[in-house]
Amino acid sequence: MTTGRVDTKDWVPNPDNAHVLKIDGPEIAHFEDQVKLFQAGEKDEVEFLRFRLRQGVYGQRQPDAQMIRVKLPFGGVTADQMDVLGEVAEKFAPLKKGHITTRENVQYHHVPLANSTDLLRTLGDAGMSTREACGNVVRNVVAAPSAGVSHDEVFDVTPYAAAYARYFLRHPTTQNMPRKSKVAFSGSEKDEAMVLMHDVGMVARIQDGKRGFKIVVGGGLSTNAMMAKTLREFVPAEELLKNCEAVLRVFNDQDEERKSIAKARIKFTITRLGIDKFREMVDEELKGDWAKKEIDLESLMYVDDEEADAPAVPANATPEPADDAAYENWKRTNVEAQRQDGFSLVYVRVERGDVYANQWPQLADISRKFAGGRARLDQQQNLVYRWVRNESLYDLYQALGAIGFSAAGRETIRDVVTCPGTDSCKLGITSSMGLNKALGETLDGMGDLDPLVEKMHIKASGCPNSCGQHHIASIGFHGAVVKGPGGQVPAYELFLGGRSNEDAGTKIGERVKARIPAKRAPEALKTVLDTYLAERNDGEEFADFIERFGVAKFEEEFGKLKGELGPLDRDNIQTYMDWGKTVVYKLERGEGECAV
Repeated sequence: MTTGRVDTKDWVPNPDNAHVLKIDGPEIAHFEDQVKLFQAGEKDEVEFLRFRLRQGVYGQRQPDAQMIRVKLPFGGVTADQMDVLGEVAEKFAPLKKGHITTRENVQYHHVPLANSTDLLRTLGDAGMSTREACGNVVRNVVAAPSAGVSHDEVFDVTPYAAAYARYFLRHPTTQNMPRKSKVAFSGSEKDEAMVLMHDVGMVARIQDGKRGFKIVVGGGLSTNAMMAKTLREFVPAEELLKNCEAVLRVFNDQDEERKSIAKARIKFTITRLGIDKFREMVDEELKGDWAKKEIDLESLMYVDDEEADAPAVPANATPEPADDAAYENWKRTNVEAQRQDGFSLVYVRVERGDVYANQWPQLADISRKFAGGRARLDQQQNLVYRWVRNESLYDLYQALGAIGFSAAGRETIRDVVTCPGTDSCKLGITSSMGLNKALGETLDGMGDLDPLVEKMHIKASGCPNSCGQHHIASIGFHGAVVKGPGGQVPAYELFLGGRSNEDAGTKIGERVKARIPAKRAPEALKTVLDTYLAERNDGEEFADFIERFGVAKFEEEFGKLKGELGPLDRDNIQTYMDWGKTVVYKLERGEGECAV
């Protein structure tokens, strides 16, 4: 078997300094030509599939329907681009919405292939690219929305995340790796971007007065969740891209990982070889001729002086009311002070990550008025305004309320994260979006929550692949199926005690070896919370509780739920339907394109 080795010693990236990613007009024109050839039956299906994936165009479970993924490095987006995201939702997305993902992308679903080129051009005209948002390539490079304004950060990782994204975009080595590479940058050891669950992750450090990064490799969730291991404790910033290229070159050369798609991520390479052997191979790779070239890091960095465009102190700001409990709660959960005096980050909780066509321009206008014409997306599927004047917080809150976005509770148990599930994904087993709605309504019905319960996170995926990051949730659900007396029943498995975005670090939850019918998920949620409240020690957080208490009791309780399945009749028919669906459930799982 041949490897992915190609000669790249002369590779020179060509960033478009006007935008984070270079927009290539001829590339889009070529995509249009290939679409026409495919539709005329003159293009091999598998060859075309691989080609369109590199353009960010991904097949859905619905025939001739595409998911198109907009790649937004570090989650950055301007107000003008938000206007265009709304225009795209209106013109090209049948459901008139864009979906914010856990990778800080925006996805459009159910787009006919024939309309995909016009969609790509509309995005490209606004400086947004879909190139390599899908496929076995370097995917979107994520960073926390607080990068550049955080109290904890060593330095702003935004320019370096952009440089990484620019350097590896269209890079010859990364066009057909054994599998995809997900990347994250964190500004401090707090690891606000969860680098440990990524294929390649960077943590900002300063050593002897020089900027640099700790590099970790081999993280990933899915069916074999693993945390990344440290490759380098410190690499000077100017050596970062060269070291990461060596990592990807070694990975790209692995014949073993090309034998089985199910075991092709870099985490399996690290497990097979060991981190010490892998480090030796990276060191050897760095002795190659290609590594003698100079990489002009500064020319690749995207430096955006947001502070220069920060709003001035407003002349007629509305004073904060003294008795608005809803506002005070929103401010408590959704507002975070910046490092810069007088400014705050404002987190907009986006239910299920969905923003409709008419809402994008409204959010853009708020950005122009209160946040210097910019925003960022985060891995919690929310939108974040930065550089908001403290004096403007109440006016911004009211503006968000006028368009339905003033819900409190970001990064709390109520801020439920889910992938699209069976609404569109070929690999989906259950309706995770429907589950999101059901769990949210259950939590809303509980009234005021215990403070330690409020700190918990719920994440759900429609299958074991963890696009909803269920492994690192306090309570994580992933789609499954069970057999009842009347046929198949949509179900979930649970992971308990995971951690994300916390000082204690990212941690994989403990799997509960039992499946619960989907319609009993709210009941299972209440069981978990009631048990925690009754059995925890004083001040004991949920992850620590699970570590001490274990999951055996939940396996016993959830096993009873499955045992209570009745026949498919009028009394039990709802059990045989998934959340948000009106037909009896049937497992329909196609061939996924994630690993093609």
